[in-house]
Amino acid sequence: MNLDDLPTTIFGGGGGGPAVGKAKPTKPNPRLDGEGSLQVQLDPDVKIGKAQVFAVYGKGGIGKSTTSSNLSVAFSKLGKRVVQIGCDPKHDSTFTLTKRLVPTVIDVLESVDFHPEELRLDDFVYEGTNGVMCVEAGGPPAGTGCGGYVVGQTVKLLKQHHLLEDTDVVVFDVLGDVVCGGFAAPLQHAERALIVTANDFDSIFAMNRIASAILAKAKNYKVRIGGVIANRSAETDQIDRFNEAVGLKTMAHLPNLDVIRRSRLRKATLFEMEPDPEVELAQQRYLDLAAALLAGTDPLEVTPMRDRDLFDFLGFD
Repeated sequence: MNLDDLPTTIFGGGGGGPAVGKAKPTKPNPRLDGEGSLQVQLDPDVKIGKAQVFAVYGKGGIGKSTTSSNLSVAFSKLGKRVVQIGCDPKHDSTFTLTKRLVPTVIDVLESVDFHPEELRLDDFVYEGTNGVMCVEAGGPPAGTGCGGYVVGQTVKLLKQHHLLEDTDVVVFDVLGDVVCGGFAAPLQHAERALIVTANDFDSIFAMNRIASAILAKAKNYKVRIGGVIANRSAETDQIDRFNEAVGLKTMAHLPNLDVIRRSRLRKATLFEMEPDPEVELAQQRYLDLAAALLAGTDPLEVTPMRDRDLFDFLGFD
């Protein structure tokens, strides 16, 4: 079997359940999260458990993987057992932790003809920097399906192999600013969603739409918006204006430090770079953010703007 032979509902998943065959519109369901014609819903019986779960979102290229990986190491430095799950077909979330592009869950499932009982834990889980356990969910071939299935299968496999029983923190690093049902699927597991942004129009525009997606999931799941991580920005004036207008809050500010760029080129986290003032500043920002998240954050009451209103709001006169 290969990916093209899978039933359409596996990658497309409407709200009506796991029927095999052509994907069909389903009857109205009062628990659907939004107004779309199809909804991706994970198996409600597959829950992560006692771990604190964070999902990191933001505009494509804004630094979500850098943020997620350094945050995961910061959690581990604070004595926590951490699992990071990359949710992007590019499967590059964890390379600074593992020093390579590891096989994805969808790759290894395909290698055993989609018989998950044949897999061992070390087929798809890899230990990275300071003991962070790394998983790349992967995704369907481009243009062929929905990533929601892959997220669901990844969590199910981790549960079946008992990895999550001893895990304190799970970090989902989620594809770009895509807010379709599939890549919103981690929000069905997360307690807090974090939005990475820069102090520019495109990043804030994406942040506004991501906030709307999180609020849609919050109607039926425990996920709430935890806050904003300002990244690659010397100033935060536009972020601050937007946050004040909609009810968001900046939890951490990572300026545009060259050591962050260099750490990616070295395939390393900031916690592995030679000490200097920039490195120590960035490390401390991540440690402070990790400590704040572990202590618990109050959910934010956010009112996103309409696209046209945000267009008029941002920028200079």
